[in-house]
Amino acid sequence: MNRGSRLIFGIITAGIFFMLSIAVGAIATEKTEEKKDDIPKFFVPKPPPSGSFPCSKCHTYRAIDKKKRKLELSHTGITLKHAEEQRWCYDCHEGDKLRLQNGQLIDFEKSYLLCGQCHGTIFRDWKAGIHGKRTGLWDGEKVYRLCVSCHDPHQPKYKPIEPKEPPIKPADIKLKK
Repeated sequence: MNRGSRLIFGIITAGIFFMLSIAVGAIATEKTEEKKDDIPKFFVPKPPPSGSFPCSKCHTYRAIDKKKRKLELSHTGITLKHAEEQRWCYDCHEGDKLRLQNGQLIDFEKSYLLCGQCHGTIFRDWKAGIHGKRTGLWDGEKVYRLCVSCHDPHQPKYKPIEPKEPPIKPADIKLKK
């Protein structure tokens, strides 16, 4: 191979490597953009059963009463302590679905969308895996627990728990002889 042929071969080879690196970078960018989806694409288990489902079992035959009141006939175990001055049952529930602020109906399995409307920073942290519980493999199937897996949606604040006794000081440990 003469000097001119080697120069042309080197330029063509460098050009091919340059174009391949651009193509690989573009593919990597597309994959990164796909991962920036708003909602995790991981399996989310169903919410814990409430014992009063499906709602339509009873509510099909009753008139809708949107007046705030103490529940005395049904749902007596529910006490609303979650923005109770601004909210009532029908702000979040409608039939056998949950109701978003814009009127859109969603399944109970997507309750994180309902919670995320008011609790945006916590919803952001949940999606990132900072808040809440998630299990699974780093490179495999993951499970994100729903808000209602840990929080009662009607009284989401954790109830106080009794602290455990402090550990024994090493100086107070008595060895048996």
